[in-house]
Amino acid sequence: MKAVAIHDYGGVDKLVYQDIDTPVPGPGQVLVRLRATGVNHLDHDTREGLSGFPHALPHVPGIEGAGEIAALGEGVSDLAEGDRVSIGIIASCGKCRLCLAGKENLCENAQALGVSMWGTYAEYVCCYESQLVRLPDDLSFEKAAASHLCFSTAWHMAVSLAGVQAGQDVLVNAAGSGVGSSAIQIAKLHGANVIASAGTDEKLAKARALGADATINYNSQDLAEEAVRLSGGKGPDLVIESVGGEVLVKSIEAVCRDGMVVTCGAHAGETIELDVIQLFRKHVRLQGSALATRLETAHVLQLVADGKLEPAIHSVLPLAQAQEAATLTANRNFFGKMVLTP
Repeated sequence: MKAVAIHDYGGVDKLVYQDIDTPVPGPGQVLVRLRATGVNHLDHDTREGLSGFPHALPHVPGIEGAGEIAALGEGVSDLAEGDRVSIGIIASCGKCRLCLAGKENLCENAQALGVSMWGTYAEYVCCYESQLVRLPDDLSFEKAAASHLCFSTAWHMAVSLAGVQAGQDVLVNAAGSGVGSSAIQIAKLHGANVIASAGTDEKLAKARALGADATINYNSQDLAEEAVRLSGGKGPDLVIESVGGEVLVKSIEAVCRDGMVVTCGAHAGETIELDVIQLFRKHVRLQGSALATRLETAHVLQLVADGKLEPAIHSVLPLAQAQEAATLTANRNFFGKMVLTP
């Protein structure tokens, strides 16, 4: 089969489009013929050797995708060849305390697609039954690959953790990212007033087209001051944060009394100085978030199929052009999601 592999860490030139053996599913696994693959920033970090997760080289990146089941491993009984599925990153054990509590996204013994397992930058991939969500019949593979991770993550943050409500002021940072562009739509779906922030006016214009009520360019404006002003002087009730660094600091400064900041990323800085007095005097809830459950994922994929949510797809490229997608990712010169088609 054709795949994109990395044999050494480094720049986009380390992504090699080549022939490799088609994998064979083991016990509890299925072989999926991929029709579309979502591109994520973790793919960039994996190629650069900066992900913080150990894996052997050579390695095939890619943490989400969609396709059809091509073969079943021993012990798989709830799926059949030809089933249309979307693939998530987490292969949960189903036995640890968190899995038993319905929080398989936090599994203590998880394997991770495209990290500890070979990923979806390929024509075929082996994954576990616990990673799969059935696709609605009328949802395209491309939309599924662009929606699985970002919409489910944003839903977990805004709905499951924060309980976003109609009438709230919600600040969504990194509006041009997959999670940001998804969170704008999810907050609007729940009747919130959305303030979107990004680093360029072009991305902010696209955020308004997705439904954002107001926008902030955090490279030319003070994020905290503008967020407070645009929320009537009190500050946003909820911040959906995936940037880290100074943007996270400003988000905590901006959020209102008894407000909440939910964060899932830190590409702009993993370590910050935190004003603890501000945190407790304003009664701020600072919540970390990691991925989503299969139930949440199935729900958002159905919402996409129903036309209530729409992935912002920047481009669909052939798998052979993975280097081009990686360059756009490295330069952050895209809006929403990119998709590769084997």
